[in-house]
Amino acid sequence: MGNGQNWDGVTTADTMKLPTTMRAWVLGDPDELTLVDKPLPAPERAEALVRIDAVAICATDLEVISYGTPAVVEGGKPFNKNWTPGHEYMGTIAALGPGVDEFEIGDRVTVEIHAGCGQCKRCRAGMYTSCHNYGLNYGDKNKGHRANGFTSQGGFAEYAINNINTMIKVPDHMSDEEATLVVTAGTSMYGMTELGGLISGESMVVIGPGPIGLLAVAVAKSLGASPVILVGTRENRNEIGRQLGADYVIDGRKEDVVARVMEITGKGADYVMDCAGNETTVNDAVHMTNRGGKVCLAAFPKNPVNFDLGYLAVNNIYLYGTRGEGKSATHRAMAFMAAGRFDASVIHTHTFPLDSLPEALRYARERVDDAIKVVVSMRGKGNATGDKS
Repeated sequence: MGNGQNWDGVTTADTMKLPTTMRAWVLGDPDELTLVDKPLPAPERAEALVRIDAVAICATDLEVISYGTPAVVEGGKPFNKNWTPGHEYMGTIAALGPGVDEFEIGDRVTVEIHAGCGQCKRCRAGMYTSCHNYGLNYGDKNKGHRANGFTSQGGFAEYAINNINTMIKVPDHMSDEEATLVVTAGTSMYGMTELGGLISGESMVVIGPGPIGLLAVAVAKSLGASPVILVGTRENRNEIGRQLGADYVIDGRKEDVVARVMEITGKGADYVMDCAGNETTVNDAVHMTNRGGKVCLAAFPKNPVNFDLGYLAVNNIYLYGTRGEGKSATHRAMAFMAAGRFDASVIHTHTFPLDSLPEALRYARERVDDAIKVVVSMRGKGNATGDKS
């Protein structure tokens, strides 16, 4: 789906000259990436060809490249299948599939990952990140599922195919690099949507100052949560949390996190969003929530955790797990960012060119030079040392 070479009915324009091939990084064995030439894919019905201008690196990209999961390609792990990872990208529409009139060639767009299959129970309810046909888009098992960089070709390349439902127009005043962060902000927004959305005047704790956690602080503040409390252990990231609106910052290395939250809020937080995802933070999240409050688990623990389920039940605390940026949360995140409600660009720390993707991944994985969000630019920005441009 969207990877063929049938250009019949495809709309192109002289203003956007298209090559016959494109450069793309493909995944071989675990942690083995090779820059190759691929045929330029043609968009099909309800699709567009996007010239990728910038792509951010997500922690899940690192998991996929090393371990395969949660990517599913042709029914299994993504290794040695001429497959390109990467999912947090933005770009310019270069061609339109047959019948597509929702966008124009030349439109700048940012994309969300999941289109789903569009036909299962979850997709029809807007929960396309929980598509029942995840990974089924090949051979006689083709249900049309698409999640770029997970089950379909991703964004560490010069071009990609996107379903029109996954594209959001980028305002002229927004930089390419900031536009790549809409998915990150949308993931935070989705967590708060599932918590109920109406968090104005309610206390919110965010655990973990990674990219999703930091933008969760910004989104919560923009939605009117009060107070917004950030729990983190890296002072440079805690300081960015303050810039994004945290009323209180708790250093988990120096303070009893639960006791401090109780001191600030009186009887515990109304909402807690765990963006760290380990046994300590999951249990802290439950114990710092007030009776009848809500907890969102927005991170994936790598191993099973021991969990105080009894405390959750006795105190009538609601627990939600969220994946990705469902229910069009990226559209709402873009509205906030376009209006200047918060400056997501403060989490962008490094920029590399496409040729230097392996080094960009190393910076993200090892947090070299306090890297938070590393962006790969296709438009001549960045250099081999990753200086932010």
